[in-house]
Amino acid sequence: MALKMSKKGLLRVSEIFYSLQGEGLYTGTPSLFMRTFGCNFTCSGFGMPKGELSKERELVDPSKYKTYDDLPLVHTGCDSYPSWDIRFKHLSPMLDVKAIVDRMQELLPDGKFGNVHLVITGGEPLLGWQKQYPALLKEIYKRDMDLGFVTFETNGTQKLSEDLINTLNDYKDFLEVTFSISSKLSSSGEKWKEAIRPDNVSTYFAITNSKHYFKWVCTSPDDLQDVQKAEQEYKQAGIKIPIYLMPCGGTEKLYLKNQHWLAKICLANGYRYSQRLHLNLFGNQWGT
Repeated sequence: MALKMSKKGLLRVSEIFYSLQGEGLYTGTPSLFMRTFGCNFTCSGFGMPKGELSKERELVDPSKYKTYDDLPLVHTGCDSYPSWDIRFKHLSPMLDVKAIVDRMQELLPDGKFGNVHLVITGGEPLLGWQKQYPALLKEIYKRDMDLGFVTFETNGTQKLSEDLINTLNDYKDFLEVTFSISSKLSSSGEKWKEAIRPDNVSTYFAITNSKHYFKWVCTSPDDLQDVQKAEQEYKQAGIKIPIYLMPCGGTEKLYLKNQHWLAKICLANGYRYSQRLHLNLFGNQWGT
């Protein structure tokens, strides 16, 4: 879903919340999450039999809900569906960077980041909203909030803008940037050529003080073939970074069903296993 920027300095934000990072490299790390609205994918294949797409989110009537937190979870398809489904756009307000940073300060211990990580997620946070991140970072540093770590949780299909690259490199002496790249395998329901984009991922390495890893959602043991295929395509482009495999599961029941066979695949093939800690702790509620 393409997003048009209506006014300079505004972002459409679905959620801002403080929790523990539940996935990937920094699992268990206190983190401030900002979830932007909009995505170029729907990932309707998650949790579905091969070749079928979920329509579960379409059964949710947006007129019945006035807040993001009241929305029901789904068992199949994308578990963050209201962050990109246009029917729920009214639940994601347009905010200027000052209002966003005000909310961050309200949520953070003593109003500062310190050891708390900033996680910019979605949806797909590297769509048009990335044009606003330089202003967002500038406002954070203007307030002396001691930000030292930021993670972009991306599907790896978008290039970094030159402006964002330059801004992040300007902060390289005191800001560590991580790209958690959740490329979508075939089981997501997305087209391979659109989902696996080494050309765009390569732009993330232009950030001087940065870390990178893949975090791929697996729905069945058959996904191993796609994992290995994607790994080779990225390697051929010179991208060799850690690979985390994470069980599909928008609910705890589905997650628990998938974790054991995936753990065995990780052990047998040398991949890293990513749990979904927030599911264990909070049941995948909004704001966690």
